Amino acid sequence: MNPFAATRRLAPGKLLRVFGAAPGTYGIGLTRAIDENSAVARETLGARYLATASHAYCGAQGEAIATGAFTERVAAADALIHVQDQDEQDILDADAIIDHEGGFAAAAQMLGNNAAIYHLESARPGALKVRTMEEQIARVVRARASNPRWIAGQMRHGHRGAAEIAGTIDHLYALAVLTDAVASRHFELLFEATLGTPLVRDFLVNANPKAARAIVMRFEEALTRGFWQSRRNSTLACLASMRETLA
Repeated sequence: MNPFAATRRLAPGKLLRVFGAAPGTYGIGLTRAIDENSAVARETLGARYLATASHAYCGAQGEAIATGAFTERVAAADALIHVQDQDEQDILDADAIIDHEGGFAAAAQMLGNNAAIYHLESARPGALKVRTMEEQIARVVRARASNPRWIAGQMRHGHRGAAEIAGTIDHLYALAVLTDAVASRHFELLFEATLGTPLVRDFLVNANPKAARAIVMRFEEALTRGFWQSRRNSTLACLASMRETLA
């Protein structure tokens, strides 16, 4: 009836089940690593995930570093299920979600495991929603990130709103680095909704030049690394012009 309890009876104290970051720390820093080096390899981030999320919490026995045991769990996992119980957050505005889901994806792929990743929304207990990572990213890109109504709302917040738009594009790029769940069309949709729309482009340049520069850089990096193949003939010229304007 309870395989975990049966195994634990056979090997008391040997079965590790709960893993996380080191005590006293918050998160595992994969998105920060991408911010520091946008060309960082997925394998490097997968290894960092295994190293930093492998602190085993053993109840009364306290905490221990168990990288080997955690690596075995990731390599053998059939799936990852990430539960999100807050309506006000989504996969493109929360570093912790990206680090957890994206880090697992990178580590599992590095270990030869193509485990499925499911995103479970539980904010409304009577209406649970389960989607694959690919479905969740596509949904957020269309429903929020490239939605003209959301962008117009951010524009009303000036400097801060521009930073929120830039942060969303940053997070999409981070997921593209960590996983295969981001499609070229997702970058295309965000480009069309931001730099490809003159009103929004002018807002970004005037309200927050730093955010505008960051957006240009992320789109250029997405093109360079092959995450995005733009359908617009004018994309490169637009990015080059903005880079010159913001220099």
